[in-house]
Amino acid sequence: MPELSDGMSGAAGPDQIRTGLLGREILASRSPWIHEQEAQAQAVPLSYTLFDFTAQGWADVDLPTRLDELQAQGFAGVNVTHPFKQMIIPHLDSLAESAASVGAVNTVRFAGGNRIGHNTDVTGFAASVRSGLAGAKMDHVVQFGAGGAGSATSTALLSLGVQHLTLVESHEERCAVLAQRLAKAFPAARISTCTPERPSLADADGVVNATPVGMAAHPGTPFDPDWLHDGLWVADIVYFPLETALLREARARGLRVLDGKGMAVFQAADAFDIFTGLDADRARMLSSFDAFGVARAA
Repeated sequence: MPELSDGMSGAAGPDQIRTGLLGREILASRSPWIHEQEAQAQAVPLSYTLFDFTAQGWADVDLPTRLDELQAQGFAGVNVTHPFKQMIIPHLDSLAESAASVGAVNTVRFAGGNRIGHNTDVTGFAASVRSGLAGAKMDHVVQFGAGGAGSATSTALLSLGVQHLTLVESHEERCAVLAQRLAKAFPAARISTCTPERPSLADADGVVNATPVGMAAHPGTPFDPDWLHDGLWVADIVYFPLETALLREARARGLRVLDGKGMAVFQAADAFDIFTGLDADRARMLSSFDAFGVARAA
């Protein structure tokens, strides 16, 4: 079988822990840098490769083939991002509770000939909110997006005590499925749904963008910035760019904001633990994230 490569990493040594990321429009990802920097700090031989389906001209239906190839080549596991977090599930052998509870996967561990799906987005986003929005009111939160990332962020929000969560999603069936899952998992919470044409932020304490809108490949805002109002906090899971158009609009209005850095780092740290069996230093990984731009400019 030919060695699968996208040219985004150096050659892996025979003793390296080989990991990577599957997704679309991911060439700006900082994941290789922060994983490999943490591995270097712990004297662990680890490589992390980007497999960008868009850059390689691969179709979505090629996903199981890519998994077969990576598993055959001895990869320890891979991270998964848009648009594969739910699409990948039928191609796995089992799901850890973290993934089964949200119906989405962002980390796959190859072990004993099996593929085990995990979800570190839930814990990653929850940790980011706790550190970046401490003390923020969360009675009612409006979330845009009910896909794989949205499944994780909504679960995290409700686990943090959100009493009323409104899901805004153009794919009504997908939204309804997520709402039902959340209602079952959090029976004391109120779950509302609506389409992007009819949301209201008037009585919301906060709003979360869990869609790809705002990424370099998907510029713009997920809703009309004129809907923002005083007292609202705004969180965005996008981290390339770190300052999305939505966050820029929110800052200009003096609103409290949370960018995608925390979620990106904390979910990566949890994935690093799964891949290596070690404990990542979260503070060091946050510093590595910040050092990325400096290193690339040098």
